[in-house]
This record gives sequence, C-alpha cells and structure tokens, in this order.
Amino acid sequence: MTTPLHPSPSPALPGAGRAAHARQRTLTAALLVVPFVALYALFLLYPTLRVLQLSFTDADLTGTGNWVGTRNYARLLAEPTFWTALGNTLLFIVLTAVPNTLIGLGLAMLVLRLRRLKNVILAAFFLPFVLPVSVVTNMWNWVLDSNFGLFNFVTGSTVTWFQDPVWALPAVAFVTIWWTVGFNILLFIAGLSNISPEIYEAAALDGAAGWRLFWSITWPNLWPVTSLILLLQLIAQFKIFDQIYLLTQGGPFDKTLVLLLYAYREGFQQQHGGYASALGVVLMLAIGVVSAGQLLLSRRERA
Repeated sequence: MTTPLHPSPSPALPGAGRAAHARQRTLTAALLVVPFVALYALFLLYPTLRVLQLSFTDADLTGTGNWVGTRNYARLLAEPTFWTALGNTLLFIVLTAVPNTLIGLGLAMLVLRLRRLKNVILAAFFLPFVLPVSVVTNMWNWVLDSNFGLFNFVTGSTVTWFQDPVWALPAVAFVTIWWTVGFNILLFIAGLSNISPEIYEAAALDGAAGWRLFWSITWPNLWPVTSLILLLQLIAQFKIFDQIYLLTQGGPFDKTLVLLLYAYREGFQQQHGGYASALGVVLMLAIGVVSAGQLLLSRRERA
C-alpha cells in the first residue's frame, strides 16, 4: 500500500479555520459599528439620560441643582400653562398631520395623471420644502401682513393673521402644510409607482372604476406608505417650534404656545432647567406613545 504524497489535513483544522474566520468577521463588524455606537451614546443616549436626571432637580440653565424628586412633574400637572400648551400642540397636529397627508396623496395622484405637467407640479410643491424656515416665515409674514400683505390686498380682508387669537394657529398650520407637503408628494408617488398596472387592468375587466378602484386597490396597497407619512407627520408636529417662534412667539395670549416653545421659555428665559427637562421628558414620552400606537395600528392593518 502506497503512502499518499499529500495527506489529507486533520479534520480539526477546517473547523479551527472556520472559527478563526468567524472571529475575524465579528471583530471587523464590531470595529465598523463602534464609531456609530460611540456617536449615538455621546450625542443622543447621554443627553437623554441627562435630561431625565435633571428633571428630578431644581437645576438652572447651567444644569446644576438639588434633587427635588417628582416636584417638577407635580408642578407640571398643576400648571394651567402646560395644559394650554398641550392643547395647542394637539390642535396643531389635527390641523396639519391629516390634511398634509391627504393633500400629499391627492397631489401625487394628480401628478401621475398629468404627465406633461409632472415636472412643473413637482417643482412648484417640492421647492418650498428645501427652503430654510427663516425664508419661509419671512415670506409669509409679508404675504399675510395685515396692512401691506398681498393676500389681504387681493381679498380685501382686514384680518391680522398671525396676531388674531382665532386665526393665528390655523395660519401657522397653513404655512407648515405649504412648506412640507412636497416631501409627502414624493413618498406617495413612490408608493403609487410600485402598484402593478396589471392589478388595475384586471379590476377594470371586472367592471371596477373610479372610487371603486381607489378603495379596493390603491388605498390597501398604499397603506404602508400612508402609515409611514402619518407617523412622520405626528412626530414632526409634536416637535413644532421654529414656525411658531418666528411667526407668533406663542402669542397672542398664548393661543399658539406649544410644548416645545413652553419648554424653551422655562429653560432659556426663566432658567428653570429642571422644570424644562420635565417638559422635555413628557414630550418624549408622548412621541413614544404616539409612535408605538401608530406602528401597532399599521401591523394590525397588515395582518
């Protein structure tokens, strides 16, 4: 019996090689993830935990203070201004989140139907989205100015839009929709483009048309995109600050005071850092509850 010139390797060697390769891949993946984890912990996780800790103190703007337990939260629940800010925030969400979503859907369907004017419509509604908030608010301050504004000049109205207790919040909501609806249009166009034309053709052969096609085909297939847009809108409008601050500063008579602006006043103007931190925690919890509810509803719809 002849001895092979190249004896086969020991059965243990391939296993050891695979283990070493797996360890190397794990180490490489960890090294790639470490920068993100470090930045996430430094700029998101640590500030979140720090705000949570400050909410139980009487800290000032510098972040130093004594432990007071839940006193800030007790004050928050007993403070009428907090409930005013919360009510205004919820009203602003009602005025913007659902209308912004429906307008975005309608315009997206219009864009796909009017193919020759597609680029014109997209440009008209998406260009405002890339403008900074300072430009948007300055422009609408001029357009809706009670004395020299273009809108009042054309319509003959005498309403002081951003100073009127009734119209101030709806006016800011209108500006917000005009500014942000272009992003929703793009998302809806992407969702509508993913629906196979063959489904519509098969439904048309069965006699379906018009609203029947929309409710039976378009809406069910578009619900994941719609759910995502609603979630993004709810989160964004809960955190509304820039437009309110630049257009009304919470007035008149706190009719446009929202949670984030209230926290800004308490933290940076009154130097009640602990109380402002408690407001931030409440806002974070509210956004978390809304997001969880929206995701749960989306999963149930898919099931």
